[in-house]
Amino acid sequence: MTLSLRLPIAAGTLKTYRLHESKPFAAPTSAPRFDRIAYSAAHVVADPFTANDPWLCASLDWDATIAYRQRLWSLGLGVAEAMDTAQRGMGLDWPTSLELIRRSLDAAKDVPGALVASGCGTDHLAFDATTTVDDVIRAYEEQMEAIERLGGKLIVMASRALAKVAAGPADYERVYDRILMQSKQPVILHWLGDMFDPALAGYWGSHDVDTAMATALGVIAANPGKVDGIKISLLDKSKEIAMRRRLPAAGGPGHPGVRMYTGDDFDYAELIAGDGVGAASNHRHSDALLGIFDAIAPAASAALTALASGDRARFDAILAPTVPLSRHVFQAPARFYKTGIVFLAWINGHQSHFTMVGGQQSGRSLLHFAEAFRLADAAGLVEQPELAVVRMKHLLALHGV
Repeated sequence: MTLSLRLPIAAGTLKTYRLHESKPFAAPTSAPRFDRIAYSAAHVVADPFTANDPWLCASLDWDATIAYRQRLWSLGLGVAEAMDTAQRGMGLDWPTSLELIRRSLDAAKDVPGALVASGCGTDHLAFDATTTVDDVIRAYEEQMEAIERLGGKLIVMASRALAKVAAGPADYERVYDRILMQSKQPVILHWLGDMFDPALAGYWGSHDVDTAMATALGVIAANPGKVDGIKISLLDKSKEIAMRRRLPAAGGPGHPGVRMYTGDDFDYAELIAGDGVGAASNHRHSDALLGIFDAIAPAASAALTALASGDRARFDAILAPTVPLSRHVFQAPARFYKTGIVFLAWINGHQSHFTMVGGQQSGRSLLHFAEAFRLADAAGLVEQPELAVVRMKHLLALHGV
């Protein structure tokens, strides 16, 4: 029997929607094998039973949060921990982030081959009191030391404080050279565009993307062997491809070329597949570090498995219907994409409630959720249709529908 429910549409009325009768993606029976490195930035599950002010204090359901990471690892995906998808800078503070990193690293020890890379930033600084580049360096060093003490690999996150105090490209070069010089293992750099965080406008010392890119490439070139890759989140595939083709083809001794980790949640399928252009392998395609992989993990795993086996057509067929969903989830203002990610985890039964750190469940409209529901269904990503319908009806009722 086909499941259906009445969902709101833009005309201000309700329209019956009938779910597709597609089968969910099968869970892998053995460890998936990919020929791309693929990280999913992972969301956190709030604890709705803590008596606190949810706009000011972060309280997590640790069991559910770690269980979601175990799911990602089981699908062959790495976990990019304590990143913006985990609401870093939008409700998740540094002490809670460090505890999250510790728990993820501990859990990963029980999963052979599990990848974890963790966000290292400056978000514990009092923003208004930060006045010098030295303040920023000390803040990065503090988080760097804490994560590396746990055995963690670093993702050096873009810094709001650095964007505030830097006078130009030279200040960025000074900060990143200092951090990379000290890192115990190659790091992933993260260039987050201002569509995700307006406070990062003009990062790398310029509002011109090409000029900023030249500064970032200079930092990488000056530190061979210290940069595993760079994730750029500019939602502009042409800029990503242009930068990818300029990355060093080799690093230090035994270190392969610097990787481009796509952070483009609009055109990830095309960028991961690659165009085959370039003398060096790292110029021909992007690896992945994506927030949308949290929501489309089963499809991402199946597609990457197909690509590794040489079946480009199946890769394309699996990911093509996920792209409209991702573009919807990441529509402007893009920084509220986390709300859609958690909504999809909730309707699919991966958490018992739709409550977020910082009260961010209010970040999108009912119409947005209705369309996300339809697009997830079209992509074969409604994993438990009966449960999803029940939960969507609960959300509708909460809104008086």
